[in-house]
Amino acid sequence: MKRKWFITLLALMMTTALWGCSGKSSSSAGAGGETSVLEGGAGENATELSYWTFVELHGQHFEKMLQKWNQANPDRQIKLNVTVMPYDDMHNKLSIAVQTGVGAPDISDIELGKFPDFLKDTPQLVPLNDVIDPYRDTIVKSRIDIYSKDGQNYGIPTHVGASVAFYNTEILEEAGVDYKSIVTWEDFKQAGIKVYEKTGKYMGTADTSATWQLSQLLAQQGTDFTDDQGNPQINSEAMVKALTILKDLKDNNVIATIAGGQPDTEEAYGEFNAGNYATAFMPLWQMSRYTNYMPELSGKIALAPIPVIEKGMPRSVGGGGTGTVVTKTAKDIQLAKDFLAFAKLSEDANIEIWNTLGFDPVNMDIWSKKEVTHNPENAFVKYFQNNPFDVLNDIKDEIRMIKSTSASPTINNVLCTVTLNEIFEDGKDIKQALDDAQAQILQDLK
Repeated sequence: MKRKWFITLLALMMTTALWGCSGKSSSSAGAGGETSVLEGGAGENATELSYWTFVELHGQHFEKMLQKWNQANPDRQIKLNVTVMPYDDMHNKLSIAVQTGVGAPDISDIELGKFPDFLKDTPQLVPLNDVIDPYRDTIVKSRIDIYSKDGQNYGIPTHVGASVAFYNTEILEEAGVDYKSIVTWEDFKQAGIKVYEKTGKYMGTADTSATWQLSQLLAQQGTDFTDDQGNPQINSEAMVKALTILKDLKDNNVIATIAGGQPDTEEAYGEFNAGNYATAFMPLWQMSRYTNYMPELSGKIALAPIPVIEKGMPRSVGGGGTGTVVTKTAKDIQLAKDFLAFAKLSEDANIEIWNTLGFDPVNMDIWSKKEVTHNPENAFVKYFQNNPFDVLNDIKDEIRMIKSTSASPTINNVLCTVTLNEIFEDGKDIKQALDDAQAQILQDLK
């Protein structure tokens, strides 16, 4: 999951200023957050819908799509009351609202890690299958499945979050390493040994506060943190294999623990800026961290598929995410559903998601539109050494999914506060550490 401090920071950045230039807007305090009334050129007979989010940028995207909707649908115009709240506040208020049937918004974002809580028992969310159906052939299937239960799709994603490797080619070239030759983890190991010997720099990170790397290695093996019933399987053979590979890399000075515990932290940005680490294995949304927090690395970072244990294994997994939902108490359910699909799944929507948010769109038709993906004025196209969509198109059929279940928060907490530190920092036996983690997770879930 994306770091909560960053999400909360974005939410707190919300001000009373207008977003963009789409007609009239007003702001007020509402639902414990800051509310902007977006008119998007709507007339007097427009239906007012409410939308809750914890990311201010998502509101900016919806504002752009609202104006397009109102222009295309003069008989079904909408005014949108957008409320931005801090991460925990929003999810807690939403949970109470949908359970009681009082005070829920018409439309809301729900972060992936929180989504299973809203699918317990009988979901108080509206199935979205009918409005998703027209787009299914172009959407990355795993990003819809992750917000589903019993064949019903309850959330529409914002991005794919395809995991890729971010290579600092300046460091690699100093060591005589070509990132394009790295296919397997063994290739990565040999390249990393050379990098450390020649430069004293580490090839990558041994993450202790996030499970991005473990998700990638589990997905390659066709497995997960939980079984088909959602039960934790932390001490599985696949998990032991994944951590054995990572520990071997650390023992050979190929990877090392990093300040902040993973690449997506303020402390880690400084380490990457200083050139102490050559690689990050992260979802594609990490691009915005480079452009925002590591500008001095512009032109030095190349994207590539993640190494695999054996050739032929899938080279990516979707990471992080936000599903947008319609609640059962929405004043006009069909209008809310139709607008949501238009705002997040249509071609125009996905072009805006790339241009405004810098996310990899879930509508894969956009991936082949070079006038969009290779726009020389795009900030991400300018920053990276190669084009992100060239990599995405190479791996688009290999992007796997790691489930988010009711056990996921507990699993993540134990692994990221205890187990990974024990293995990478304290040298604890991997199988013993995982057996202990499994026992602790099961105890905490009782």
